[in-house]
Amino acid sequence: MSAKALREYHGKKLLAKYVEECSDGAHIMDNRAALVTPDTDFDMLVESEPWLNETNLVVKPDQLIKRRGKAGLVGLNLDFAQVKDWIAERMKKEIKVDQATGELDHFIIEPFLPHDQADEYYICVQNNKSGEEMLFYSEGGVDVGDVDAKASRLHVNIDEELTEEKIASAGLLTGVPEDRLPKLSSFFVALFQVYRKLNFTYMEINPIVVTVDGTIAPLDLAGKIDETAAFLCSSDWGHLDLPAPFGRKEYPEEAYIRELDSKTGASLKLTILNNTGRVWTMVAGGGASVVYADTISDLGYGHELANYGEYSGAPSTEHTFEYAKTIISLMTKERDERGKILLIGGGIANFTDVAATFTGLIKAIETFRDDIKANHVQIWVRRAGPNYQEGLRMMRSCADETRLPIHIYGPETHVTAIVPLALGLAKVDDFPEFDDPIHEKKITSRKRKSPDGEEPAKEELKPQSADHDANHKVENFSASTQCVVYGLQNQAVQGMLDFDFMCKREKPSVSAMIFPFSPNHYIKYYWGTEEVLIPCYQKMEEALKKHPNVSVMVNFASFRSVYTTVMEALQYSDQIKTIAIIAEGVPESQTRMFNKCAHDKGVGIIGPATVGGIKPGCFRIGNTGGMLDNIVMSKLYRPGSVAYVSKSGGMSNELNNIICRNSNGVYEGIAIGGDRYPGSLFIDHLLRYNDNPDVHILVLLGEVGGVDEYEVCKALKSGRITKPLVAWCIGTCASIFPYEVQFGHAGALAQAQLETAMAKNEALKEAGEFPPDK
Repeated sequence: MSAKALREYHGKKLLAKYVEECSDGAHIMDNRAALVTPDTDFDMLVESEPWLNETNLVVKPDQLIKRRGKAGLVGLNLDFAQVKDWIAERMKKEIKVDQATGELDHFIIEPFLPHDQADEYYICVQNNKSGEEMLFYSEGGVDVGDVDAKASRLHVNIDEELTEEKIASAGLLTGVPEDRLPKLSSFFVALFQVYRKLNFTYMEINPIVVTVDGTIAPLDLAGKIDETAAFLCSSDWGHLDLPAPFGRKEYPEEAYIRELDSKTGASLKLTILNNTGRVWTMVAGGGASVVYADTISDLGYGHELANYGEYSGAPSTEHTFEYAKTIISLMTKERDERGKILLIGGGIANFTDVAATFTGLIKAIETFRDDIKANHVQIWVRRAGPNYQEGLRMMRSCADETRLPIHIYGPETHVTAIVPLALGLAKVDDFPEFDDPIHEKKITSRKRKSPDGEEPAKEELKPQSADHDANHKVENFSASTQCVVYGLQNQAVQGMLDFDFMCKREKPSVSAMIFPFSPNHYIKYYWGTEEVLIPCYQKMEEALKKHPNVSVMVNFASFRSVYTTVMEALQYSDQIKTIAIIAEGVPESQTRMFNKCAHDKGVGIIGPATVGGIKPGCFRIGNTGGMLDNIVMSKLYRPGSVAYVSKSGGMSNELNNIICRNSNGVYEGIAIGGDRYPGSLFIDHLLRYNDNPDVHILVLLGEVGGVDEYEVCKALKSGRITKPLVAWCIGTCASIFPYEVQFGHAGALAQAQLETAMAKNEALKEAGEFPPDK
């Protein structure tokens, strides 16, 4: 999910149109509204909207500004001439609201509706993982106060409808006069239908007015829609302006990257935070991009951070070139005598070809070579993953040919080590670059030694008895786990077979494939040096019937078709016990629906928006763990005793690397996916690990957004989790921004104080986890 706030103007237009449709004409709202920008011609506006000269008006900025009434940003009961003067006094003027400073450039004009204070109410609809929650309070307006504490609440499950009977039985409209109850209740049913039909994720109306004559009108509306549902709703939405948060200037380059992103199956994101900042980033991976921003902030350079963004999901060479070109052109527009820093970082990629993306990146560096030199830009590179050695060698050749100061590191260096190096806070001599001869030597200093210099005796880890008998929904993978792969993903399947062979499995973990767009056939793969044929079926039913030992589905269906394929697979819940959903951009409404169905049928879901997971020596999902060289480097071919769960797929590979270098290795690792409502939660996997006698240490990598980490806190405090847990939530940098920032993952956005990374880290620490050393 990617929740995007829309202008009040568009929100009210949608509401007026579809409330009438969903109520079969029972509720007709006044849809008169006009949007004014710096380019508006008032004479032409009056021609198209003659009512502007026929009634008294209300005018206010329409730029996602909260509490406009208290800030003196609402003009009431004005005629059109007064409205024009009111706008002229404020247009293109800079103001400060709370901590955000921005320029006023969009205004909404509406008819003024005379009413009494007693006619004002408060209504809010918001998503949660199992459905929607409605909040209502019988008083509205700027002085409504703490509605969370005051409001009546009604929860509607994702697979249920809202009815007037449910509203009445829940006492939602407590405090509303009897004569208004029927109409207001009927209106809320229609409002809820519109909310779902248009894939809203949040809608607050304060106040909503009900007059003596029965008129219902939303005076102030704030709404967010699920941008990933565009393929379902774009014709219903029409043109929507999705502005940046107030206080953050929107740049044409951001719009250009959004357009590129919409045309590729990869992910390209760019947000300009401070166009004159010295520190620019081009980071691969949604999780890694947040970690880099955190590190820059933690080191005291948050005010110098120029941008936030990420590229991931195997973008093409050309898309990478366009992305890099856009960042470098922005970076070199404003000169800083101190010079600038470009951090080209990322985690250990699972399937993105580093050399292919670096080809596009190097082309951009060569194109802007003179500008980079003129701006005294220092470039610092840290990257790993498929074909990374070739990519780093290409970058070294680029540095030699362009004579640009480019410092290059690989997976032997910590993921964010280049940040303090670039900022001058660490010594370069302490961090040899990737092609330094020292890396070719056998470094014995990595082995842990006792204070007297002797290597400690190898400690035998004894199995730990499980404290609980629990029915965990996600399957405990083994060396005999069999899966079916949905989609023609030959590279991923070959990677799974290579892993299987390295782990000395008796037979491949992939029993069959499903591809609905071609008749049944066989596909040739390698099992070691031998060739094997894996059947590919057109029908899911036939594939599962002919392979009864299959219990896992790895689903590579696109975001457009994944809902249908998951719901079909859930019809075979007596056989399929775990489904991994790889697709990003699945609409939240569909995700919550198949999550609910899976829960009811006892099927575990990993994802959506995940790379999957890995159980060393046993089974891996798709591209998890990357290429064979990374499997070997991180010792994923045999089990250790540390089990982790992460939001991020790219950072899970970093965890593989870190755990391998600091322990006896990974027992199992799962990336639950970056969406706001993943099918399985941190707690689901941590309880599995806690109850497994072969697991000795638990690791959790959370992030800003959502509240799932608090379930882990409860389990720690209650004693349900008994094993040592190392936990951290990334996204602590969010606190330095005066406005809302959507990070790389769709779920990485704090909508309340409890969802901030800082609050969750503090709660985890208080509950008894072991925070990592910074």
